[in-house]
Amino acid sequence: MAEIERESMEYDVVIVGAGPAGLSAAIRLKQLDAELQVVVLEKGSEVGAHILSGAVLDPSGLDALLPDWREMGAPITVPVKEDNFYMLGEAGQLRIPNFVMPPLMNNHGNYIVSMGNVCRWMAEKAEEMGVEIFPGMACSDLVYGENGEVKGVIAGEFGLNPDGTPSDSYEPGMELHGKYVFLGEGVRGSLSKKIIEKFDLAKDAQPQKYGLGMKEIWEIDPDKHSEGTVTHTMGWPLGKNAGGGSFIYHLDNNQVYVGFVVHLNYENPHLFPYMEFQRFKHHPMVAELLKGGKRVAYGARAITEGGWQSLPKTVFPGGALLGCSAGMVNVPRIKGNHNAMLSGKAAAEAAFDAIGAGRTGDTLDGYDSEVRSGPIGKDLKRVRNVKPLWSNYGLTASLTVGGFDMWTNNLFGASVLGTLGHGKSDADATGEASKFQTIDYPKPDGTLSFDRLTNVSFAMTNHEENQPAHLKLKDPSIPVDINLPKYAGPSARYCPAGVYEFVEEEGKDTRFVINFQNCVHCKTCDIKDPSQNIVWTTPQGGDGPNYPNM
Repeated sequence: MAEIERESMEYDVVIVGAGPAGLSAAIRLKQLDAELQVVVLEKGSEVGAHILSGAVLDPSGLDALLPDWREMGAPITVPVKEDNFYMLGEAGQLRIPNFVMPPLMNNHGNYIVSMGNVCRWMAEKAEEMGVEIFPGMACSDLVYGENGEVKGVIAGEFGLNPDGTPSDSYEPGMELHGKYVFLGEGVRGSLSKKIIEKFDLAKDAQPQKYGLGMKEIWEIDPDKHSEGTVTHTMGWPLGKNAGGGSFIYHLDNNQVYVGFVVHLNYENPHLFPYMEFQRFKHHPMVAELLKGGKRVAYGARAITEGGWQSLPKTVFPGGALLGCSAGMVNVPRIKGNHNAMLSGKAAAEAAFDAIGAGRTGDTLDGYDSEVRSGPIGKDLKRVRNVKPLWSNYGLTASLTVGGFDMWTNNLFGASVLGTLGHGKSDADATGEASKFQTIDYPKPDGTLSFDRLTNVSFAMTNHEENQPAHLKLKDPSIPVDINLPKYAGPSARYCPAGVYEFVEEEGKDTRFVINFQNCVHCKTCDIKDPSQNIVWTTPQGGDGPNYPNM
C-alpha cells in the first residue's frame, strides 16, 4: 500500500470534521478573507449524520461567530423556560432548589436544540460563503512535510477487501494539502489521537477523562409535554457503582430528548452502562412522562470530561486541535458546543494572521494561548475541580465541596482547592472482576426499555460489510486470554451498540466476535478497554450512524 500514488489538491486550510468547531473555523476564515481556499471533510454520509449531543446550547459561541443568527433562520427556536435538578432514589425524587446552584448552572438564556440540525444549517452558511464541504470523505491518515510538519490528510479511500488488500473497485483517495490542518473530529478522534501521541501534546496534562452519553428521542403525550423544560438528575440507578446522571429536554413538536451519561472511570467491570440507562426510564417520574409515547431515535457518544487539567497542547507543526479533539466540555454544565465554536473561531483567526504574514506549516501558538487565557479557558477553569472530586470522593463530595468550589470561583475568581488531579485513566480504573459483585439487570420490557440491537436499528447505522473492520485489535489473543478471565469480558457490556461478544460453542474455544456493522462511532471501546487493545479507526466514508435530529 505504501507505493500507492494519489492525486493531491491544495488549499489554504484543510478542516477535518463538519461539527460545530470545524464549521465555525471555516465560516470565520471566509469572514476574514473570502479568497481563502477552505475545505471541510466529513466522514458522515451528510453533515449532521454523526452529530450527537444533549443538547442545551449556550449561544455565546454562535453570538461571537454569527451575531445575527436569530435573523438568519438558525434552527434554534426553543428557549429554556424551566430548569429542574433532582436527586433520585429508586421510588422517588428530591428537587434541589435552583438558588443553591452556582449561577453558571443556570440554563435560562440557553436553547434546546438538535446539534445535528444546527450543523446542517451552519454548513449551508459556510457553503454560501464559498467553503467546500465534502461529506462521505473519511480521513484515514495524515500527510507530513519535509520537516515533519502536518501538511495534509488522506481522504476518500474506498474499496478495500476485508483483509486490507485493494479490490477491483479500489479508489486510493486523495491527498488534501493545506498551509494549516485543523482537526475537529470530536471525542477521541483517530487522527487527533495520533497527533497527540506523535508530538507528545499531553505531556503536561492530566489523563483525559470520559463519559458515555446515550440518548433517545421520544414523542410523548401532548398533555405531558412542556416545551422549554430542562431536567437533570443524579443518583439512582447508578448509586455507588459509577458517576453520571440523566437529562430530559422538552423540545418542540411534542418531542423529548432522554439521555443518560455514565462516567467511564467506573471500577466494577460487571457494570452495563446501556442497561443502567434502560433501567433509569423505569423510575416513576420518568416512566410517567414516557407512558403512552414512543421512542423514535437512539444513539451514543463518548464525552470528554477531563476539562482544564486534561487539555493537551492544542497546536502542533502545521495545525491545531479544535473543540472536543482537545476536550473542551464544561462537565457540570454538560456543555461544550459553545467552546467548540469559540475554538474554531480562534483557530481561524490565528491561521489568517499566519497566512497573511506569509507563514505556513508552523505552530500557531497564538491559538493555544487564546484557548487557555480566553473565554474557553475561563469557562473550564472555574469548574475544574468538580470532576476530580466526583471521581476520587464520590457524588456527595462533588455536590457539596464541588459546589462550594464553583461558588468561590464565581465570586472571587479563585479556588481554595487549587487544581486537583484526576489520577488514573478510565481504562486503568477498571478493576478485576473477582473483586466485585455481578449486577442483575431487569430484562427490557419492549415499551419503556429496549435491548441493544433493537435500539441500534433506530440509529440507522450501516457499514459496508466487505471492508476491513475499522475496530482493530493490537493483539487478537488478549480479549479471550486476559480480558475475559481477569475482567469478565467488559467489552460485551461497555459498548452501547452490541459490537463485541464472546461466543462459546460446544467443544470449541471461546471466540471474540467484532460485529463492526453495529458501531455507532461512540469510541467507548478505544477509551475503556482495560488492556488498551482496541483501536478505533475510520471506516470508509459515509458509513456509520445516520442521525436525523440528534
